Amino acid sequence: MNETVNADPAELAKFSEQAHRWWDPDSEFGPLHHINPLRLNWIDSLAGLAGKRVVDVGCGGGILADSMARRGASVLGIDLAQKALRVAQLHALEAGTPNVEYRESSAEALAREQPESFDVVTCMEMLEHVPDRASVVDACARLVKPGGWVFFSTINRNPKSFLFAIVGAEYVLNLLPRGTHEYLKFIKPSELAGWCRAARLDVLQTQGMEYNPVTRRYWLSADTSVNYLAATRKA
Repeated sequence: MNETVNADPAELAKFSEQAHRWWDPDSEFGPLHHINPLRLNWIDSLAGLAGKRVVDVGCGGGILADSMARRGASVLGIDLAQKALRVAQLHALEAGTPNVEYRESSAEALAREQPESFDVVTCMEMLEHVPDRASVVDACARLVKPGGWVFFSTINRNPKSFLFAIVGAEYVLNLLPRGTHEYLKFIKPSELAGWCRAARLDVLQTQGMEYNPVTRRYWLSADTSVNYLAATRKA
């Protein structure tokens, strides 16, 4: 049976082209390295990663997946960008990271293969890069066990987020390559909450993520106007 894969070929090509720089903290992936301790600690504080089975949807080069495995989780990272997956696999081998593996798969395909198989599902900085965001949210809900946690992070859509996440981050501060994000693909918290409700996920907590370009410090806050995270749980 032929099936349309929920992915943008241009987005996959973009991240594949940059794949060899995933683990360079001074590259365009530097912001992911800087925010990773924040999101990792937040996820761990709510879900308790040790001993849990976790799938990281849209894992890229494995920055979050690797760190969750080091917290004691058994982690599967999935992505459709082949070069990024190879980088993740190579890093795991070189670093000797235990209990982490990587597969080329979409969230929808894995949800059909392994429904309700994971204690925790993470989908971070990925939703704004796919054509059908609601489909990914639904797949994440189908992957997690009843009572399990699903975590999302993405970017709000409003004039402030355009100014900060595109003009500021890509054109003024050069934190990200130009063209990394498209404003119309940004997601309002109300939209994400609606997709979660439709997938039978309860949104239990949201957090904003802020950045000070002078001190180069990131922190979590109550301000969800630009970058934000959502913790949801399956009933």
